[in-house]
Amino acid sequence: QVRLVENGGGLVQHGGSLRLSCAASGGALSRYGMGWFRQAPGKEREFVAAISWHGSITNYAGSVKDRFTISKDNDKNTLFLQMSSLKSEDTAVYSCAASVTNIIGSSLSQDYNYWGQGTQVTVSS
Repeated sequence: QVRLVENGGGLVQHGGSLRLSCAASGGALSRYGMGWFRQAPGKEREFVAAISWHGSITNYAGSVKDRFTISKDNDKNTLFLQMSSLKSEDTAVYSCAASVTNIIGSSLSQDYNYWGQGTQVTVSS
């Protein structure tokens, strides 16, 4: 059973930056496709970014492309999301997820088997 724990959320001003991390235990991240999703109040969960098991293939939602960067450190068993040029519409709970079956990294939440508890990101205008 893989356990994922996110950290790094908080309050940041419009235009600022934040780096989220997702530490894994109980399984090696090098075996999984990984993703970041977010959910704002009153809205459905949405895809943010995904990365393949080897880290060389990435995929981003159009709303965050060129502002966010997903990466992973397999040696440290940690996934990251570097966020810059943050906007108020980026305010949400951000969760990381691991997929056993889709090792390339998927934009579909149903492809993921393990989820973290989420970390709140609030962007003030």
